Amino acid sequence: MHPNPIFRQSSTKRDLDFAAQVGFGMLCATADSAQPPMLAHVPFLLSETRGFAELHLARGNAIVKARLNRLPAAIAIQGAHAYISPDWYGVEDQVPTWNYVAVHITGTLIRLDQGEIRRLVDELSDHFEGRIDGKTPWRTDKMTAGAVEKMLVQIVPFRFEIEDVQGTWKLNQNKPDAARLSAAAQVEASPLGLGTGALADLMRQTNVD
Repeated sequence: MHPNPIFRQSSTKRDLDFAAQVGFGMLCATADSAQPPMLAHVPFLLSETRGFAELHLARGNAIVKARLNRLPAAIAIQGAHAYISPDWYGVEDQVPTWNYVAVHITGTLIRLDQGEIRRLVDELSDHFEGRIDGKTPWRTDKMTAGAVEKMLVQIVPFRFEIEDVQGTWKLNQNKPDAARLSAAAQVEASPLGLGTGALADLMRQTNVD
């Protein structure tokens, strides 16, 4: 996370609301300090209390193969991001940078009983399918008898107990308003980044908390 405190003034609520909205991140867990960190890209569902997240992993994933019921872990959630050219500010003596939104949540990854897997898959699908306008949410009971059980045995349920939340909203808050707005106009049409239009909108908001 960027160390400049001006980029790290968002509230924990805003950071967790952002994480819940994205619902997808990079899980990093460590089973042995002598081994490299284990990484997985996972959809997740935050609890209403924002105290924990639930997710599942393929049985062949290295984190599952570690066969540990509790692991220190983190989930990095990436939002919109874009390259910023110094020419876009309209002021002298600037340097290139990259604007972005990201939230890191750290805590403990806990393996759940396998009997929780169907509930978890249905809750995840209800959550994401429910955000598709006009669509009846898909659920496991739409599958042929026996087929769902064969698939569910291949994935393992986990709970991620949240212990700390850190967010960075790097949106040129450290620049004069005119320079920030000038850069936002260029970012909106830039091919260098992801979700550049959304990032430009955030850059235009002077109050980012």
